[in-house]
Amino acid sequence: MPQLNPDPWLFILSFTWLTYIIIIQPKISSYLPTNIPHKNNKTTNTNPWAWPWI
Repeated sequence: MPQLNPDPWLFILSFTWLTYIIIIQPKISSYLPTNIPHKNNKTTNTNPWAWPWI
């Protein structure tokens, strides 16, 4: 059964994870968002929904 042969897939998996760890992950970690959300101190008045079938 050829799908049990780990020779090509092990290399592909290893290469993919090495690429992610060495190249992509530091780029993602250094990302700083430009639109930082601020805390909104306004309180909203919420009313419970009146279900007509209850």
